[in-house]
Amino acid sequence: MQAVPVRATAIPSVTNALRAVESLLLSSGQRTARRNAWTAVLEDRRRAQDRVESEYVLEAVADHRS
Repeated sequence: MQAVPVRATAIPSVTNALRAVESLLLSSGQRTARRNAWTAVLEDRRRAQDRVESEYVLEAVADHRS
């Protein structure tokens, strides 16, 4: 009789695993602070990208006029 292969169907994602470890190690205030900091980083990156795109558009308009 052969053994039936076993498949893992509920493998947690890396993100979920990290969040679980985070919740065990950090108090809720630290978790909130880290999430807020990460949100601020993402927002800063978005604004930086918007600045680059705006500069590109302004340069294109200036080149078109001259």
